[in-house]
Amino acid sequence: MELSKYNNKILLPVDKIPRKWLNIAPFLPQKPYPLLLPNGEPASFEAMSQIFPEECVKQAMSQEEFIEIPDEVVKAYVLSNRPTPVHRAFRLEEAIGVEGDDIKIYFKNESVSPTGSHKGNTALAQAYFAKEQGLKGLVTETGAGQWGSALSMAGAFVGLTVKVFQVRISYDQKPGSRVLMHSYGAELYPSPSDQTESGKSFYDKEPNHPGSLGIAISEAV
Repeated sequence: MELSKYNNKILLPVDKIPRKWLNIAPFLPQKPYPLLLPNGEPASFEAMSQIFPEECVKQAMSQEEFIEIPDEVVKAYVLSNRPTPVHRAFRLEEAIGVEGDDIKIYFKNESVSPTGSHKGNTALAQAYFAKEQGLKGLVTETGAGQWGSALSMAGAFVGLTVKVFQVRISYDQKPGSRVLMHSYGAELYPSPSDQTESGKSFYDKEPNHPGSLGIAISEAV
């Protein structure tokens, strides 16, 4: 039996890792909707910079087709096990009746990432730009824990403190994500918590409130 044809793993060499981000905004048929403030008005650069690192806001508003990736971010990508492999889905092709090589189906395997998802890509960049801006720490929300784990890892990489508000039901049901975030040094709270005014409005009424991503975002903000 010839097994080589079933070799389904494609690994991009480290020296081929992209050095620029592709910005899809210039290619869209119409401009993306702006971030809105609670009053419904579009957020200005100044308002967005109260929440996000300034360089991230600049990139979000940019119309440049390509944006250079800083060398330190590329280095962090490589050290955090990127590029991740692409696999050909032979079993899926067989299951749906795809035959021959006219159609090939592939998937990107992010299970080999330290935090189990692709979210380290943007977390490492955001943490880097925050550090460059002179910020001391980051505060965020997370649901199942993938984003919180990614930002916790990124904070450890660049030397920033990280505080995470995790939706309480996920905090209770997914101890693995808690352990991972703590292992990166993050400060973690089940949300709603007694740490913020918005959290207390729910926590005081029901300490075991299951929470929601909206509540966790409000606490982080």
